[in-house]
Amino acid sequence: MSDALYLSLWYPNLRLAAMPDKLVAVLSEFAKHGGEQRVYSVTVWPVNWSESPIFQQIYGRRAGSNKAEGQIGAEPRDAVEEALEHLHEDYAYEFQIGWNLWELESGSGLDARWVKGPRLVRVVGFGPLFDEGAYEQDGHIRIDFGNDTPFLEEEAELDSVAARHIEENVRQLVELTAAVEKASGATARLLWSELGESLAQRLAARLGQRN
Repeated sequence: MSDALYLSLWYPNLRLAAMPDKLVAVLSEFAKHGGEQRVYSVTVWPVNWSESPIFQQIYGRRAGSNKAEGQIGAEPRDAVEEALEHLHEDYAYEFQIGWNLWELESGSGLDARWVKGPRLVRVVGFGPLFDEGAYEQDGHIRIDFGNDTPFLEEEAELDSVAARHIEENVRQLVELTAAVEKASGATARLLWSELGESLAQRLAARLGQRN
């Protein structure tokens, strides 16, 4: 069963005015670790997740390599500055950015194939009063990686090709996790799942099926 995967980051005595630099540092690391350089969208949520956004801007996903296509999306600093014009202690600031992973894609035939492509990842900065202090549990900044399927692919036959792609995805996750912690100056981090299961233990059990 797939599970939602998150990374939470905490900072000592973080003042709200310092949040923009932390968010830029985190978002900028994606391009260095298999992700895209530009932000797809920003959304500002007031009070809690049940409220309607007070601001949203969709820049579009970076879709190609030529100059025209390459300008789709916003630079991290520009997106952060635009979103945090609405700086408030009980707001949350959500940014979506592309991150490339190997995933098993089922075709029209019987054979599935491995394809490396972007999935949208959510990076959220929490004001201290948003959702009654959600940052204490979720982190001052939380990265929502989506489901953990690319790191396990539990429905796929675990041959040498599958194991290689899974291991590459996991290595990219580990490297990004360490990079965002260092670049943003976090003093605590936690990689966790919605169901509370350990990705490391599930991965060890999965790769152990090859023995």
